[in-house]
Amino acid sequence: MLNFDKISIQEMSKEDMLLIIKALEYTGLNTKNHDYLALKDSFIKELSLLSEIPEKDFLDYLQKETQSS
Repeated sequence: MLNFDKISIQEMSKEDMLLIIKALEYTGLNTKNHDYLALKDSFIKELSLLSEIPEKDFLDYLQKETQSS
């Protein structure tokens, strides 16, 4: 198995990113396990940094981009 420290999201679609975020939020809220919500927040933070979009605007951006596809 290859050893890696970071995963490239270059090949991940915007639809998949949004699906992961929504799944983490749904799971966190429905299981009351806040680790999922923390992971969702961390995921959004990292993706917004990579895309150079403010965190508060990132979800809106993803939703608009996936609706236009």
